[in-house]
Amino acid sequence: MIAVDWGTSTLRAFRLDARGAVLERREAALGILAVREGRFAEALESQVGDWMAAGHGPVVMSGMIGSRQGWAEQAYLPCPAGPDEIAARMGQVRWGMRGACAWIVPGLVARDAHGLHDVMRGEETQLVGVLETLGPGLHTVCLPGTHSKWATVHHGRITGFTTHMTGELFAVLRDHSILGRLMANAGDDPAAFDLGLARAGLPGGLPHLLFGVRAEGLAGALGAEQAHEVLSGLLIGYEIAHAAPREGTVHLLGAPGLCTRYARALERRSLLARLLDPDAAVRGLHRLAAHLPKGAPPCPD
Repeated sequence: MIAVDWGTSTLRAFRLDARGAVLERREAALGILAVREGRFAEALESQVGDWMAAGHGPVVMSGMIGSRQGWAEQAYLPCPAGPDEIAARMGQVRWGMRGACAWIVPGLVARDAHGLHDVMRGEETQLVGVLETLGPGLHTVCLPGTHSKWATVHHGRITGFTTHMTGELFAVLRDHSILGRLMANAGDDPAAFDLGLARAGLPGGLPHLLFGVRAEGLAGALGAEQAHEVLSGLLIGYEIAHAAPREGTVHLLGAPGLCTRYARALERRSLLARLLDPDAAVRGLHRLAAHLPKGAPPCPD
């Protein structure tokens, strides 16, 4: 089969064998925002057309390709949901010179304790890919990123989640605010990062603590490189203080470098951190593909 992880900025395609092992992978800067005039079929053909011509199907896609700005919007599926429910709600699109079908995984919607809606699109496939690794029981999975997700998995089903705009907030403050004018990224500084983690627990509220990063820089108490890492630690620490369980293990799923930061922050709160396979989306797509009907399913006209 062909697994496609199609996000906002990047298209990643994987040719898999029957057991789900990756035989070949490709990556292109063809995220949904880079595809002009809705030419998603042409973009997909340019990346995997030769694989399909050689008989390597079906194509199953997840991520922002199923969003309102993508190829064909797939409605959000309410939690709790497991692989069976998610696979049953996959939609179809026609593409390529041969009129082939591609399947798109739906996103998930949940409500928090106050009844507020939350959504994910793409992360549900990553979670499906780690269900066997997690095993039975109740688990907390954190997916760090631009919009970090904290999901609860119970006996192989995604029962709920919350989203935190930590990564986006960090980027906005670093690149487009007055805080960033005193910052420089010179690489990891564990001591400065830990200082930010510690400050996340101080009273006064996040807006006050954020301005403190600038004030400390102006006072000469923080260097430019230190300020960058203090801001990172402050935001990650604040997220974990409000999202993480009080005890137990948090499973981390995402880019290794970012997961390492979250693991350090979790350990400072006496929580266990377990890093999962960052390519879980590929396994999730393979598992969902197993639910497709045999043969060549009909495509919409």
